[in-house]
Amino acid sequence: MDSWIFPSSPPNLSDHLMYDSFVQGNESDYNGTYTDHSFNKTSTVVITCMYFLVCTVGLCGNALVIYVILRYAKMKTVTNIYILNLAVADVLFMMGLPFIAIQLALVHWPFGPVLCRVVMTVDSLNQFTSIFCLMVMSIDRYLAVVHPIKSTKWRKPRMAKTINLTVWGVSLMVNLPIVIYSGVIVKHDGCFCTIVWPEPQEAYQTAFMFYTFILGFFLPLMVICLCYLFIIFKVKSSGIRVGSSKRKRSERKVTRMVSIVVAVFVFCWLPFTFSTSPR
Repeated sequence: MDSWIFPSSPPNLSDHLMYDSFVQGNESDYNGTYTDHSFNKTSTVVITCMYFLVCTVGLCGNALVIYVILRYAKMKTVTNIYILNLAVADVLFMMGLPFIAIQLALVHWPFGPVLCRVVMTVDSLNQFTSIFCLMVMSIDRYLAVVHPIKSTKWRKPRMAKTINLTVWGVSLMVNLPIVIYSGVIVKHDGCFCTIVWPEPQEAYQTAFMFYTFILGFFLPLMVICLCYLFIIFKVKSSGIRVGSSKRKRSERKVTRMVSIVVAVFVFCWLPFTFSTSPR
């Protein structure tokens, strides 16, 4: 099931400075700007097409995940319910990608402030919801491996649905700064959808960067690492009691899998956390 998820992390709308690089230069400086203009135009077309391609593939892939889990009763396990939550978050994000692509192509935001706030909120909500859901899935794995008997009353589909709703609620609360301050700014070269911080802007931007890093990356990473660390200890302690070579191979396989999961999480989300933080 995990291979069906198609998460993506294109640039956040709040990083509106990215779009400034596509603004056409002064045509009077022909020798210096003609090549740059051609390059920027080509880059805009390529990136816009990539956005629409990611949107199409992501919608199809995640819609398939949602259909399979909802269609077949045997697929409604605790783990798959958490995967369903990830797929729903990604679908919502994919629906906002065309707006990002159009702003990139037109080099301005033509949809007005209301839709800007909606797209910005959904964009950031996907980020926090996905990370929190991965954290919850790690906790679920910890309970299943380390406390298989005691956790049976908690690891039920109904409880998983309640936890998913809680994840969305917490994500929305964490996302309140973007809900409040996202909007459209007017510059000499057009309108842009971004976060409009009050004065002093630099202080708010810095505070939000640390706020996003701690709540959206550092704390979830610590929880994920601790959960998988306890899983490794549990597997190793069980292996000592059994003492078989097959068990030792299983330990190495679990340790390698955990290392890969944590490394992929850091590799994917750390650059994304910094790249989407307002500067």
